[in-house]
Amino acid sequence: MPTPIVGLHHVTAIASNPQRNLDFYTQVLGLRFVKRTINFDDPGSFHFYFGDDAGSPGTILTFFPWPGATRGSHGVGETTATAFSVPAGSLEFWEKHLLAHGVPAERTGQRFDEQVLSFADPDGMRLEIVAHADAAPVQPSRFADIPAEHAIRGFFGVTLALADAGRTAQVLTTMGFPQVAVEGNRTRFSAPGAALGNHIDLVVPKNPSYGRMGAGSVHHIAFRTTDDAAQLAWKELLTNEGLAVTPVQDRTYFHSIYFREPGGVLFEIATDPPGFALDEPVESLGEGLKLPPWLEPKRAQVEKNLPVIELKKGGAQ
Repeated sequence: MPTPIVGLHHVTAIASNPQRNLDFYTQVLGLRFVKRTINFDDPGSFHFYFGDDAGSPGTILTFFPWPGATRGSHGVGETTATAFSVPAGSLEFWEKHLLAHGVPAERTGQRFDEQVLSFADPDGMRLEIVAHADAAPVQPSRFADIPAEHAIRGFFGVTLALADAGRTAQVLTTMGFPQVAVEGNRTRFSAPGAALGNHIDLVVPKNPSYGRMGAGSVHHIAFRTTDDAAQLAWKELLTNEGLAVTPVQDRTYFHSIYFREPGGVLFEIATDPPGFALDEPVESLGEGLKLPPWLEPKRAQVEKNLPVIELKKGGAQ
């Protein structure tokens, strides 16, 4: 077997207004703006990365902010909720904090052994904050005003909506996420240990309908692997399981392979290295536009085509 996958590496979603997206995740949720670069498949648009102070795997939420993108709709074959991890006892702080900044938030009760706070970002992306005893140590953004004891640690996990969970369950088990609990129409698969992003919930709606990708939709979820050799071992194993896995893609800060799991959700397996400090020091992460080497000679034209954004430091006023 390849080196075990211990949890999520990142989640990538679609936004509409770049400045609004940047402000919400840094000013309201207190995440660090880890990297501003471009969408390698669409160099005329940004690719934003948010995370903890160092841009650690398991904390990274990324966005393709496409100005004017129409809002998507949620349905089966999609990631329908992305959950952040906070310590037990922090939910009251987050409920008050979100409501104070005009973000409707609802306590949705206990799910398995955790308390859950549900809300949406400005594009309608469904987010959750999960309070639990095993929250990881914190590396809060140095620019956030969120008290360190309540700061988001990284991912707790994601929820996938599926018309039929059977074959997806088999893939998750193969990837080292065995089934650990069932509650109603929700089944949880968890990688062993207390790593970030190690919970994948599968939900089968009573009346399933397919969603439409757009602003507020999750484009794909990425799982962590330790290095290139482990990634190639996973590529071979999953290909032998009948999945159509892509060749390795160089994403500068990690290397990636992709495949669509049987329920329709796009999965990625990404390497932990090289990491986000590859081309700028941790102290100034996200402060300048970073381009892949093959686009650097066209920097002036790329910058001209991108929207103007302002990175604000400190919490929302």
